[in-house]
Amino acid sequence: MARCGATSSSIMLTYAASSVHPQDLTPPLSLFSFKPKTPAFSLHTNPLVFSCRGERRAAKWVDDLSTQREARSGFYCNHMAVSAAAMAAEAELAEDEDVEETEGAVAVATAPAVPTKPKKGKAALPLKRDRTRSKRFLEIQNLREIKKEYDLNTAISLIKQMSSTKFTETAEAHFRLNIDPKYNDQQLRATVSLPKGTGQPVKVAVLTQGEKFDEAKNAGADLVGGEDLIEQIKRGFMEFDKLIASPDMMVKVASLGKILGPRGLMPNPKAGTVTANIPQAIEEFKKGKVEYRADKTGIVHLPFGKVDFSEDDLIVNFLAAAKSIESNKPKGAKGVYWKSAYICSSMGPSIRLNIKEVLDYKPPSDV
Repeated sequence: MARCGATSSSIMLTYAASSVHPQDLTPPLSLFSFKPKTPAFSLHTNPLVFSCRGERRAAKWVDDLSTQREARSGFYCNHMAVSAAAMAAEAELAEDEDVEETEGAVAVATAPAVPTKPKKGKAALPLKRDRTRSKRFLEIQNLREIKKEYDLNTAISLIKQMSSTKFTETAEAHFRLNIDPKYNDQQLRATVSLPKGTGQPVKVAVLTQGEKFDEAKNAGADLVGGEDLIEQIKRGFMEFDKLIASPDMMVKVASLGKILGPRGLMPNPKAGTVTANIPQAIEEFKKGKVEYRADKTGIVHLPFGKVDFSEDDLIVNFLAAAKSIESNKPKGAKGVYWKSAYICSSMGPSIRLNIKEVLDYKPPSDV
């Protein structure tokens, strides 16, 4: 009987497999897995002891065992046939889904593209990797070597050669210092008077009251006022380069902190813009007094003249700025104070300087 069951199961499997096409079985059978179970019974080969009385009982036990085998073999055959049919149905369903997805993709591809809004502001600017230098800049940057440290005389002559714009460029100095301005004892803010001036006119406004009105006007101040000037500034008036205030006006000027602070125009005693000697402060700023401070990365940026100055005048102004930064060294600065120094024109490439030569440089006596 067991042999007949095995033969019938193989015939049913062959029939089920013939109805399933190979292309229907391509999707992974992740949702359906078939693991045939092993029979839960086992045939023991213990010897049987037959007797006259127990002959019929032993024969009945053998008949029951063969009947169970036949029933279970038929069950497994039916189960495997049903499994094969389920596999075929699942393959057909997966094929239908693939066709629907393909049709949906074709429909999306043929649908008209929705126009996007044009970018504005900073989002419209090209990425840093996509930016290119102008032809003028690429030509003039070949006049100097990038990593080479130049002496002061050669660097000054190079920035004059590199100036090729239609307007007069400003000569700029950039000093990287070994300080961390987030600490109070490592902050740097001071002023320097350039002996040869800055090369550009400075419009000075003065906030004072009482008798000092006439003193400020006679000293050459472009604007003089009190509370009326404060109200104009609150409305957006910013037509001045420096704002000087007398100490007795600082209580009223404090309300302008949010307006003047971000622009670097807030009067401050360290910058020399809060003083009782207003005529002297006006004269110094008119002649070329420059305020500087270290940014959050410990770098000081300041102008020291125009490119059309003579080389000697630019050297004198640069040395005055370097000595001022050296003399105003913060108390909390430790180790090597000077890290690097660069000079450049406002529209030209930077030139690295040799720090040791700059600090030890001695200008000619006739300069």
